[in-house]
Amino acid sequence: MSDFTIRSAQPRESGLVLALLYELADYEKLLDRFELTEADVSRDITGPSAICHCALAFAGEVPAGIATWLWTYKSFRARRSLYLEDLYVRPEFRGRGLGRRFLNWLAGLALAEKAVAVEWQVLDWNTPSIDFYKSLGARPVEEWINYRLEGEALTALARS
Repeated sequence: MSDFTIRSAQPRESGLVLALLYELADYEKLLDRFELTEADVSRDITGPSAICHCALAFAGEVPAGIATWLWTYKSFRARRSLYLEDLYVRPEFRGRGLGRRFLNWLAGLALAEKAVAVEWQVLDWNTPSIDFYKSLGARPVEEWINYRLEGEALTALARS
C-alpha cells in the first residue's frame, strides 16, 4: 500500500480539481455533460463561499485522486448526512488502498460532525466500484428511487 496524503483542496488548486473531475467524467463516459470550468471550481468548490467541499490525495507530490462532498439534512433524524458527489482515483493508483483511505477520511469527518450517514451514487455498470463499496459494508438503498428534473421539464414546471 502506498503512503497517501489526503487534505482539503486549496483555492490555488482549482486547475487541478478541474483536471481530476474531467478525468472522472471521461472514466464515467459523461464528457458530453461536462460543463465545469476553472471559474466554476474557484467559485463553488475551492473559493471562500464554496457550496461543495473537496479533498485531494497525493502520493508524495503527485496528485492521485479527488473526493467532493456536501452536507445534507435528514429531517426525520434531525441530523446531517455527508453526500459524496465524486470519488476518483487515478488509474495508476488504483488497487493500493486509496479509495478506502478516502472513505475512511470522509467517515471520520462525518462522525466528527455527528452525521448519521455517508451516501453516494454509483453508475450501474461500474462493477469494480460497486464491489468495492460492498466490501466496505455499504449497501444499495433499494427502498428509494432517485428522480431528476432537468432541461425542458424543469423549465416547464417552473413556468407553469
